[in-house]
Amino acid sequence: MPYLVTIGLEVHAQVKTATKMFCACRTSFGDTPNTHNCPVCLGLPGALPVLNQHAIEKTLLTGLMLGCGSPEISKWDRKNYFYPDMPKNYQTTQMDLPLCIGGGVPLYEHCYPTDVRKNIANPNKVVRLNRIHLEEDVAKSTHLGTSSLIDFNRAGTPLMEIVTEPDLESGEEAFAYLRSLQMILQQGDVADADMEKGQLRCDVNISLRKNESDPLGCKVELKNLNSISAIRRAIHFEIQRQTADMDRGIPQIQSTRRWDDDRGETQMMRTKEDAHDYRYFSCPDLLPIQTAPLLAKVRPLVPELPHQLSARFENELGVTAYDAAVLSSDKHLAAYFEAVTDVAISGKKVANFIINNLLGTLNERGLSIDDCPVAPGKLRALLLLVENGTLAANQAKEVFTVLFDAPEKDPVAIADSLGFKPAAAGELEGLVEQVIANNPNEVAAVQAGNEKLLNFLTGQVMKSATTKPNPKQVTDLLRARLL
Repeated sequence: MPYLVTIGLEVHAQVKTATKMFCACRTSFGDTPNTHNCPVCLGLPGALPVLNQHAIEKTLLTGLMLGCGSPEISKWDRKNYFYPDMPKNYQTTQMDLPLCIGGGVPLYEHCYPTDVRKNIANPNKVVRLNRIHLEEDVAKSTHLGTSSLIDFNRAGTPLMEIVTEPDLESGEEAFAYLRSLQMILQQGDVADADMEKGQLRCDVNISLRKNESDPLGCKVELKNLNSISAIRRAIHFEIQRQTADMDRGIPQIQSTRRWDDDRGETQMMRTKEDAHDYRYFSCPDLLPIQTAPLLAKVRPLVPELPHQLSARFENELGVTAYDAAVLSSDKHLAAYFEAVTDVAISGKKVANFIINNLLGTLNERGLSIDDCPVAPGKLRALLLLVENGTLAANQAKEVFTVLFDAPEKDPVAIADSLGFKPAAAGELEGLVEQVIANNPNEVAAVQAGNEKLLNFLTGQVMKSATTKPNPKQVTDLLRARLL
């Protein structure tokens, strides 16, 4: 039988800072293991932590972007447990007075998996947040079968834990939530949120129940999920597994399971501890902070969020909802689009060229918009050649292909080298008259209503021209002469 699914997510996002949360060691990715360490992040006796104000400010900025509130006073706590990646046997975190409380994450339609976008049950859904607290990351463990390696470069990196209310109901909503949150964090420059680099990690809590009026079912937590698509697959499997158990009368127990992507299944790791098992107590080495001065400092830094950018692109630049969603999905892409726009070119034409040609070429080359060799000014100059009739759309694509590989060149010079330049004064008119005289049957057919033959006549003019004029310009001359 079908059951009601309830899902909550705990997202861990590394805050984009130059140094760690409680010491001056450099944050890094991919450096030689165990080269960015000190007594504080190694948990050596007598080492005292110092707060990273920049990390606190970026967490508060995240809260403002997501509509969170903040307590007047925020403090840090110790969460005690034995883990090999936390040698001091406690994690400095926040329990009862986190930096951010409440708020929500909107689920953007274009962030859902492609195969379900046409059947979204609640397109305006906002997933409520419980809290955002700031803590330190643990070391990175690499397991080699019978042994494990540990790298403390990551230990102590500032880590935001963003905790939702149990508002999600499917793997597809979880997918959309993570992509939407990822976009917002990147838009505010508070986190790179790259899952492949471990900068964004997620634990999934899933429970099933029969009826809306029933209390929430026993929570099962999924860990070790390293991609958004894997999270979707893991949720699908876990819903099926719990459904089969409940159909057979097997009760669920609060537990933690891992996802094996190769096998496509979750596996039991341990029964789950409750909060009191961690023996929280206030950190004696760190003073509480007042949030009001820091909030006043970061409030002017709140950027346009993706949905606000998208709405502005639609309303002010005349692009479609789809184009606006694509262009606002990456802050660097949005900035590039705005830098290309010009009063002489419609926003829709700029959007079309960027989405259909520029992004396509970047994808083929395995590049991001940050790596784009074509400066916005060069692309604007190319599109102006189309707008003033010098180039046809197809000709502009050929020029762009050359420009992408030789970005130092001028679009006009490239067009000239390819033979795409206006005909001499009167030359096109003379060629049009000659083609009309040489093709009386086709001319008669056009004048009788068969306008498709204009393409044939245009081709004849293009063959006769010494340059490669804009075909649209030729067709317009033929149409004006014959119709």
